[in-house]
Amino acid sequence: MTDLELAIHAALEAGKLLRAHFGTDAVVDEATHHDIKLELDKKSQELITGILLGSRSGDALYGEEGVAGNPESDRQWIVDPIDGTVNYYYNIPHFCVSIALREAGEIVLGVIHDPMIGETWTVEAGGPPMLNGKVIAASKREKLSESILFVGCGKDEEALRTGIERFRRASVKARKMRMMGSAALGMAYIATGRMDAYIESKISLWDIAAGQLLLERAGGKVDLTPIPGQPDSWSIVATNGRIPLDEIL
Repeated sequence: MTDLELAIHAALEAGKLLRAHFGTDAVVDEATHHDIKLELDKKSQELITGILLGSRSGDALYGEEGVAGNPESDRQWIVDPIDGTVNYYYNIPHFCVSIALREAGEIVLGVIHDPMIGETWTVEAGGPPMLNGKVIAASKREKLSESILFVGCGKDEEALRTGIERFRRASVKARKMRMMGSAALGMAYIATGRMDAYIESKISLWDIAAGQLLLERAGGKVDLTPIPGQPDSWSIVATNGRIPLDEIL
């Protein structure tokens, strides 16, 4: 089984778990004002970890719910077991499983799986971006006035303040604005031409690793600005590659 086939298998199996429990009383492990951690987040990551490291025992795994495997490996699986946990908890069927593989610091493959709709995005470095086996591409829209933007606000006070201000500025220019609750799906939608840009003031590696490679291979652009003192955290501006960034920010 190739690395991509393995990642697809892990994502689909985790998706089956999430779909089977969707709409039931989810157990909350941790809750803050703006976020929720579910017992199912951990179960999903444990399932993914068992599949990936069971076949690639020398690899490392870096996930939202912790790390596993060989910390010295230059092959790191980057996993978000439920991207859109709050949506999931409130029975909103917009969430996904995101898996990427980073080798020697470079993302070499990505899989994003939406178990509710049955859509699976896949990509490898140098290869075409795919949705359910068909090649996709970002939109050709060049005018912000014709575009749909996806905005995230982050979870701390500063990130929320920045996100809301960006939403205010861009909303008067764009055709429509959306706040959908899953960064990985948002980037997959841009790669598919459904949306045109995504901005968020604070995002983590596991949220966007697979989506970044997918979108860039689909013709889009991803600009990441590191957040000082917070490794693998950035502010992000992702577009179809045609909308001028200065019009968004």
